[in-house]
This record gives sequence, structure tokens and C-alpha cells, in this order.
Amino acid sequence: MIEENVRAILGEIACGNAFGEKVTLVAATKTRTAEEIQRAIDAGITDVGENRVQEFREKHGKFTGAREHFIGRLQLNKVKYIAGKVGLIQSVDRYELADEIARRAASLGAVQEILLEVNIGREETKGGFAPEEALAAFSQMKQRAGMMPVGFMAMLPLSEDEALLGRLCDEMRMLYDDARAQDAHVRYLSMGMSGDWRLCLGHGANMIRLGTAIFGERRL
Repeated sequence: MIEENVRAILGEIACGNAFGEKVTLVAATKTRTAEEIQRAIDAGITDVGENRVQEFREKHGKFTGAREHFIGRLQLNKVKYIAGKVGLIQSVDRYELADEIARRAASLGAVQEILLEVNIGREETKGGFAPEEALAAFSQMKQRAGMMPVGFMAMLPLSEDEALLGRLCDEMRMLYDDARAQDAHVRYLSMGMSGDWRLCLGHGANMIRLGTAIFGERRL
């Protein structure tokens, strides 16, 4: 099942997104075992993303062959377990978190790649920078030693209105293009999960985060 799912998705995204850009498939590994993750990697997954710090600590070092991401909300007191240990932190949603990541990474002699999380749906229940603040936040984070912003991440709101979701994706793509025009390091627009990834690729995402579509229904 895992192997078949991975091969099918990789085949579907092989031609890239709507702009012809290569798409990075990140396997979202919340609740999944190291053995399941290794099966996905052996089937072709190159990037895996963990949501919870405790799960990251339990699984780190127990599989090989993929770059690790942190994709969940990150508390300040847990940064020490993540910064400098993953290839990409996707969920930088506030300045104080950016400061702590940069401080921790710099103390390790590392430069931590990050994505700025944007609250594209302006939802009160979600973190992230407001869309109108995102470019200014990106510019500020470029100045921090120990940190390199390389793009943006967003989660679309739950909605059946595909026209609305498409417009939000387009807004994210404009942010991405504006940042990329300023900085050649920008290369990721991470947007799209198991329920909406095809729509996101159709509007310019070049990184998707899939859990259920790869591993099946999540365990509680």
C-alpha cells in the first residue's frame, strides 16, 4: 500500500506544477512508525516531515535516506531539539520563534533553512503571518545570522469553494514570486495536503505535504 501510493503520486507529479517546476513531495509522518517511514523512503520519498517534537526525537536516526523537515507548530522551549537537526523548518509563524531558531542554529555553527508560515485564510485558529506582513517578515529574517528563509508555507482553510481556494493559492504564489525576485535562495512554496494538493499544484505550489495519501488513514 505505502509503496504503491508513493509510486502513484510521484508518477502524477513527475511533470511538475502548473509552471513546470519540479515538485517536492514531503511525507507527513505524524503517528507513523520508523519502519513505515523507511518503506516510503525506499519507494522513492526524499523528504519527510514531522509535526510533533516528541515524535521527531523518538524517530530521529531510526531511518535513512531522506531529508527531515519540521512541519508542525513549534514552541520556543522545544527549538533546541529541532534547530540544526532538520533540513527545513516549515512552520516559522512569529518573530520570537525566528529569533530563537536563529540563536540556537548560530550557536551550533549552523544556518537553518526555514519557511515563513502565512495565515492565508486569515483564520483565528491558525498561526502565521498575515499575507500583507509576509514580505516584510521575510526581509527581516534574511538579516538574521544562523537562519536562511527559502520560501513560504500555508495551509488552506477547509472549504468546498474551489474558486476561493484557488484565489488564496494565487495570493500565496504572488508572495513567493515577489520574494524570489529579491532573493535567489527562495525556492519553495509549500502548500497542499492530502485533500487539496492537486488544486495547490494547479496554482503554483512546488512542495506538498502528504500523510494520509501515502500512509492511509492516520492513527489517533
